Amino acid sequence: MRNALQKGAWWVADYAFVAYWQCRAIFGRARVNDYRSGQKRPVLVIPGVWERWSFMLPLVRAAHSAGHPVFVVTALGGNRAPVDESAQTVAAFIQANDLEDVLIVAHSKGGLIGKYVMAYRDERCRITGMVAVSTPFNGSNYARFLMLPSLRAFSPDDPTVRRLAASREVNPRIVSVYAQFDPHIPGGSGLLGAQNIELPTGGHFRILAKPQTFEIVRERASAPPSADWAARRVE
Repeated sequence: MRNALQKGAWWVADYAFVAYWQCRAIFGRARVNDYRSGQKRPVLVIPGVWERWSFMLPLVRAAHSAGHPVFVVTALGGNRAPVDESAQTVAAFIQANDLEDVLIVAHSKGGLIGKYVMAYRDERCRITGMVAVSTPFNGSNYARFLMLPSLRAFSPDDPTVRRLAASREVNPRIVSVYAQFDPHIPGGSGLLGAQNIELPTGGHFRILAKPQTFEIVRERASAPPSADWAARRVE
């Protein structure tokens, strides 16, 4: 009974967080150019489905306050396009802005987009790694029963989800961060070969504003590139 009450409390808190930050995303005054200053490794933010970039403002501010320029792909809009199309949009943005040694910080669907870019759209090895928060790397069984195509695309049977799950070369450069209870991803966000970090909390969205998540992003953004990435850069 206590476990069920705890999960219910996490669920309520999660959607209160969504309501607050979606309103901030619509009515807030944050501007993308406010966060592009900084001399450290560039950070590229990719939000989840139906989320605009400012939904991830807590993480944007955490990275920027640590000295990292933060970039946002405004062309994604509310992030409803298919993963492969969005990945092409992100790859084009990175190239157009001549970004190098990029750390992607992504939420939910954004992690699928980020992995797609790393695996199939990063010929010049511009992306050093990714921190993915609450990403359904193996899909979500709930998506099979959803009517909207933008949500049903997260089914484990979706061809893009299956293709990404089978592609493991970039997994060691991914940090997957997730809550011990995620009401949207019953199978969890663990990714084979990646660094998986489970936080002692619940929710799919509220984890974006957790101090532990901020610290993980800051640590990964300041870490030296992996040896395999560096080797690919000089090939």
